[in-house]
Amino acid sequence: MSQTNKELWESRLAYFDQLVARCPEFERKGKTMPYTSSNGHMFSLLNKAGELGVRLSKEEGQVFRDKHQTGNFTSHGATMRGYVLIPESLYGNDKTLIDLLQKGFEYVNSLPPK
Repeated sequence: MSQTNKELWESRLAYFDQLVARCPEFERKGKTMPYTSSNGHMFSLLNKAGELGVRLSKEEGQVFRDKHQTGNFTSHGATMRGYVLIPESLYGNDKTLIDLLQKGFEYVNSLPPK
């Protein structure tokens, strides 16, 4: 039996919250659009489809897309520039996802503040 969209979103939200809770440098924000941000820049986002996107540098993003055969992340019908779509195969791999969140955090902190 497959999960409904709402069940999938809620389970992904719970998972996202668990991952972020293990990263003391930042916290989850947003009620209807869960995200993380630092230095005035968002660096991770959970869209309405329950997909997770992480913002990486151009170089790291391309390496990630090639390695994991994934593409760009979209939210509300728009392609989020600089974000990679986290593939299904990585859900459950907490270490990799926490490392990605950390890379996103480090990347946005290298940018000029907004």
